[in-house]
Amino acid sequence: MARKPVTTDVSGKLVFLGTGTSVGVPVVGCDCPTCTSDNPRNQRMRCGLVLGLPKGNLLVDTPPDLRSQLLREKIGIIHSTLFTHEHADHLFGLDDLRLFCFYLGGNMPIYCEPQVEARIRKSFDYAFDPVAKKYPAGGVPQLEFVRISTDAFQVLGQTVVPIRLRHGRMDVLGFRFGNVAYCTDTNAIAEESWSRLEGLDVLILDALRPRPHPTHFSLSEAIEVAQRVGARQTYFTHISHELEHEATNRSLPPGMQLAYDGLQIPLT
Repeated sequence: MARKPVTTDVSGKLVFLGTGTSVGVPVVGCDCPTCTSDNPRNQRMRCGLVLGLPKGNLLVDTPPDLRSQLLREKIGIIHSTLFTHEHADHLFGLDDLRLFCFYLGGNMPIYCEPQVEARIRKSFDYAFDPVAKKYPAGGVPQLEFVRISTDAFQVLGQTVVPIRLRHGRMDVLGFRFGNVAYCTDTNAIAEESWSRLEGLDVLILDALRPRPHPTHFSLSEAIEVAQRVGARQTYFTHISHELEHEATNRSLPPGMQLAYDGLQIPLT
């Protein structure tokens, strides 16, 4: 019989598990004002989300900090997982999913593009070893891949609309959930994707640092994108230690602010 998890109800909410860049904030070995700040909103784990959808909790990406993030937010179960892309800071917490097969009574559905599946199979090859699978469930992640493209699809009672983005030389995905869109790890939005960002209540967008970067939007670039999209509210994510929370927020246009770990917003 599947065990029943103890969990906080996040139905109808989007929870930011992490809002930091690939090295997190504080940065190891750094004594800058942001890294030494006692403001908890300057403490940023690697990027991830949980969405409380009609039929369960959807996890977006598996950052290396996943266990700590789920414990912090008291989220005791994940029903499905969705990936934006295959970089380590969005993938390497995947082993923490192995607990959920006890609660689900079966495999964890993994929604991703083929190149993400290939990386998972290579980086977590032990999860697909026929010998390992003979051991009791939970010894390795029990995964069931569902391939996605740029076509809309259903997960946990929600229509998800993929948004093609560029991340340097890579194709990655953002996602639209109703009138909320999540576009992390990007420095260019494909021309065909702009129409998928129309009429948003909330845009969540990459804004790494003040200076340009070859694979991420700078803050000024992100502001320009946000102004073109025209969402009622924009939250910036994937934030480095070069953007102190309070000072940056004071500089932003109305309707824009830095997200922070633990922030919850309603799904519309």
